[in-house]
Amino acid sequence: QVQLVESGGGLVQAGGSLRLSCAASGRALSMFAMAWFRQAPGKEREFVSAVNYNGGATSYVDSVKGRFTISRDNAKNTVYLQMNSLKPEDTAVYSCAAYGISVPIGTPKYWGQGTQVTVSS
Repeated sequence: QVQLVESGGGLVQAGGSLRLSCAASGRALSMFAMAWFRQAPGKEREFVSAVNYNGGATSYVDSVKGRFTISRDNAKNTVYLQMNSLKPEDTAVYSCAAYGISVPIGTPKYWGQGTQVTVSS
């Protein structure tokens, strides 16, 4: 079993930055692909970004390309999402997820509880 705990959310003005962290316990993440999802009020959960097991491959939803960067530190069992040039439409609960395999294919197996990100205009 894997437990995922997000941190780093908060309130920021448009144009600002936040860095989200996702710390894992219970099992090493080094062989799992990881991802960030978000859900805004009244909307469905949306894929944001993913990284493969060793950080060698990443993917992003078009709306965050060039602004968000996903990374991982397997020695610390932690995944990060650096968010720059934030926009009000980035406001959502951000959750990290772990796939049970080394590449981000299919539905993640483990989910965190999420951290709120609010961007004011």
